[in-house]
Order: sequence, then structure tokens, then C-alpha cells
Amino acid sequence: MPPSIDALSEARPRRVLGLFDATSVVVGAIVGVGIFFTPSKVAALTGSAGLALGAWGLAGLIALCGAFTFAELGGRYHASGAQYEILRDAYGPFTGFLFVFCNATAIQGGSIGIISLICAFNLLAALGRGGGQGLGGPGVLALAAGLILTLTAANAAGVRWGARIQNLTVAGKVGALLAVVGLAALAPPAPAAGIPPELPLGPAAGLLAALVPCLFSFGGWQQALWIAGEVKEPRRNLPRAILGGVLAVIAVYLLANWAFLHLLGAPAVAGSRALAADAVAVRLPGLGRRLVAAAVAVSAFGVLNAQLLTGPRLVYGMACDGRFFPVFARLHPRLGTPFAAIALIGLTALGLLLAAGPGGIDRLLNGLVFIDGIFFVLTGAALLVLRRRLGPPPGGAFRVPAYPWLPLLFILGEGGVVAGAYLDPSVRGAAFIGAAWIAGAALFYRARFRTP
Repeated sequence: MPPSIDALSEARPRRVLGLFDATSVVVGAIVGVGIFFTPSKVAALTGSAGLALGAWGLAGLIALCGAFTFAELGGRYHASGAQYEILRDAYGPFTGFLFVFCNATAIQGGSIGIISLICAFNLLAALGRGGGQGLGGPGVLALAAGLILTLTAANAAGVRWGARIQNLTVAGKVGALLAVVGLAALAPPAPAAGIPPELPLGPAAGLLAALVPCLFSFGGWQQALWIAGEVKEPRRNLPRAILGGVLAVIAVYLLANWAFLHLLGAPAVAGSRALAADAVAVRLPGLGRRLVAAAVAVSAFGVLNAQLLTGPRLVYGMACDGRFFPVFARLHPRLGTPFAAIALIGLTALGLLLAAGPGGIDRLLNGLVFIDGIFFVLTGAALLVLRRRLGPPPGGAFRVPAYPWLPLLFILGEGGVVAGAYLDPSVRGAAFIGAAWIAGAALFYRARFRTP
């Protein structure tokens, strides 16, 4: 096996993040703005409260299988950007490069751009200053750009700053969802009224298609691997953070979906375009919408911070391995952060935000989210490859229970999502953007970084 990434770097990152910090990264990366809107699409595809909750529960089980898989990988790999190292060792440096390059540019750059717009729009709405501006209004665009620059600077100033912001936003977003659950617990169930939605695919196919938005809403636990080089006692804390974070999110998601369905009923959930606001308005018709806007803003802010806290570590790790420009392998001598890698992702996101506009970034994000699912499958399968080459982890290290069935279930589930995405025409078309981006990354690698 090639030497570890940390051994190739002149200065090592400081291990300053504890178990709670790492768990907050997992929860904060998973719980984004989607949970405030995605349940409407799931309800529309499944057609009933029972099937909708079943889809979220099934997606949670697949996510848990993935958490077990990534927990063992986290017990094996402790360097910054560990997911790159995993893909490199399993399939070669070319696959690792494709993952990091696509992630650092289009996936994270596009997602930061669109989430910054959502955060800015909802922040202005919560303050009562949104007016009639849509996501593309000049005030919203300016605020979104300011948010990106602020969080880029905060994370460059030190990993502790990023971790503190993450801990606070996780508490805010989870608290907001649990507050909706509390409102539902005090309210009578929604009357059984309305016409049940017509299922476009039938119950079985609808359940399969519903897994796509559900599992997209569950993605993010892999980001604990990206900051592995700065986690204390990573052999023990990384598996605990990944498993504990995913279990917490499963519980919160199931409770939140129950609350939406209880307050509105399945037909109204399926037809809602502002789900969380509509649900809270049942009990708080005046103030509710502004409170939900604030909750969405906090949640989006946390996701932005998670991307800028974790993503640069992938670039840093790959650069330390000699597969990217050397400047990105440097740590700031006083702050101890990969400042060049943080600036790369922050400025890439800012450039996409200003150049592509909201519509362009959204199309780019759809295509790269589809491609991200492929790398999920490859990372899950990497455990099977590494187990065959290296054997099980040594005694005391975390091992996946019921091996190889749990990793296989995760691979099958994520593979089904990649295939099932073609049931959604918007994702099917956007996937070509992702394929073109990967082709460009492959040409760039072969021209600049391939070694004889």
C-alpha cells in the first residue's frame, strides 16, 4: 500500500476535533434544506402516508448499511481526505482523482452556490425584507456571495471556527425540526379530506422512485472521512460519529415526516410547494412562515459551512499524494488550515454563483448529484476490495456486522438509486452534464498528473 497521505505532507493537520464535533459534521452534512421540501415529492410518488413513511424508513435502513460500511473504512483510514485514499488504494489514483476533482469543482461548487441562494432568500424572508425577489434577485445574489466569502474566511481562520459554527447550526436545524414535531403532537390529525394523488408509476415503482429523493436527503455521512486527519482518536471516534450521526438523522427524519403528514394529511403534503411553512401554519398561521424561513436559513447556513469545512480536506489530501498542484498540499503555518484548498472551493462556488446564475447552477447540481451516487457505490464496493486484499481489521478496530451482507445491501440500494434516477426525466437529462464533466476531468488528469 502507498504511504499514508499525512506522511507525504511536511506539516500535519492538528487533531483538535472531538467525537461531538465529528458527529455534528455528519448530522450537519446530511440534514440540509431538502427535508423541508423533499417529503412532498415522496408523498406524491407513493400516494399514501404509510408508503411515504415506508420509503423514508427503507432509505434509512440503506443509509445505516452505508454508515456501517463507511464506519469500518473510517476505522482503517485516518488521514485528511480519507475517501480519496480509499478509492486510490482500491481502484488506483485515477479513480481517486476523478472523485476529488468532480467533488471539489462542480459537486461542491454547484451545491454551495445554490444553497447560498436558498440561505440568503430565506434569511431575508425571515427578516421580512424579502419582498418579491426570487432566488435571482440582486439583493439575494449579493447576500449569497457574502455568505460564501464569510464562511470561506471563517474556515480558513481555523478548524475550530468551522467546528463551532457547525455545532451551533446543527443544534438549530435539529431543534427546528423537533419543534415541528412538538406542534404536531399537540394538534389533532388532519381530516381525511382531499382527493388522493394519482400515482404516476404505481405503488411498487413509486416506492422505488421515492427512494431517490429520500437517499439524496440522507447523503453526507461520508464527509466525516474528509476531516479524518483532524479528529482525535480517529480509529475509535470516526466509526462512532458516522453511526451515531446517521442514527440520529434517521430518527429526526421519521419524526419530521410523521409531523408533516399528521398536520396536513398525505394529499396536502403531496401538493404542497412550501411544505414546512404550510405545516407550521396549521398551528401558527401568522408567525409560522417567518419562523420556518429562519429555520431553513439556519439549516442552509450549516450545510454551507459543512461543505467548506470538509471538502477542502479532499483537495489537500490528494495534493499531498502528488496528484494535484503542490500549493494545495500546504497548511497555513500559524492557523494549520489548508488555506489554498479552502480558497479554491470557496472561489469556485462564488464563480459558479455569479456566472451560471440560479438556473444554471441548479441544472449542474442535478447532474453531479447523479454522478455522486456512482462514487457512493464505488466507495462501498471498495470495502469488499480492501477486505479481500488486506483481510479484516485488526482486533479492537470496528468491523461491519454481518459482513458482506450489509455492504452489499448498501451497494445494491445506492445502485438502485442511480438506476432509479432515470425514472425522473430532469435528472436523466442533467446526468449528461455530469458525464461530460467527468470526461473533462479524465482528460485533465491524463494531460497533467498521470505518472509513467
